[in-house]
Amino acid sequence: MNWIFWALLSAFFAGATAVLAKIGVSHVDSNLATAVRTTVILVVAWGIAFATVPLHSVVEMSRKSLLFLVLSGLATGLSWLCYFRALQLGEASRVAPIDKLSVVFVIIFAALFLGERLTPATIAGAALIASGAILLAIQ
Repeated sequence: MNWIFWALLSAFFAGATAVLAKIGVSHVDSNLATAVRTTVILVVAWGIAFATVPLHSVVEMSRKSLLFLVLSGLATGLSWLCYFRALQLGEASRVAPIDKLSVVFVIIFAALFLGERLTPATIAGAALIASGAILLAIQ
C-alpha cells in the first residue's frame, strides 16, 4: 500500500472526525472535548508504538527529531483546540473546509522551509483549494 492509500484513509477518518466531534462537542466544553479526544489518541498511539517499535528506539531518538516532534505536537494541540471550538460554534460542513486551508499553508511552509518547488500546477491547485474552502464556508 502506497502513500495515496494512507492519505485517502486519513482524509476519510478526518471527515468522520468532523461529524463525530460535532455531535460530541454539542453539550460539552470544547476544551474538555479536546482533552478526551487527545487522551484516546494518546493511549492508541502509544499502544501501537509499543506493539510495533523496539523500545530502544525511544531513547535513541535524536534531540532534533524530539524537538520537532514536540513542536509538531504543540501545533497539533493548538489546532485541535481551535477546531473543536469552531465546531462548537459553527456548522461542521462550513468549519471543515476552512480547516482544510491547512493544505494551502502546508504548500507555502513546504516551499519556504523545506525547499519544495512551487510549480504552476501546485499554485493553481492551492488557489482552487482556497477558493473552494471559502466558497463552502460562505454558503
